[in-house]
Amino acid sequence: MIEIGSRARRLPAPPFVVWESLTEPRRPQARAWLELLSDEVEPRILEADKPHTVVWSSLWPSRPDDQVHFELTAVKGGDTLLKFTLLTPDEAPDQSKTGHLRRRLNQLLFADLRFSYGQ
Repeated sequence: MIEIGSRARRLPAPPFVVWESLTEPRRPQARAWLELLSDEVEPRILEADKPHTVVWSSLWPSRPDDQVHFELTAVKGGDTLLKFTLLTPDEAPDQSKTGHLRRRLNQLLFADLRFSYGQ
């Protein structure tokens, strides 16, 4: 697998809450956060180990074999350090596409998901 991108940031929720958000983004009584664009599809859960790891299938039909790996680590204050790594078994996309994929994951996780926790 080739790494296309990776980033880690703190989220203001404990790991079990973030894990549930990643494994059930549309669960009842949760704030909506996974707003997909027209060129994106709902990810499938390929692997999950509560509350430490989650692996999503690709969000992009044009890149069906890509995977998004999440690592969740508890940090001081009850927060979670969430790290995503975007991997592909195929060739890495060109620089423009790579930038788009990274930006979308950053937006979904470190803006939309963060805001769903009230920040």
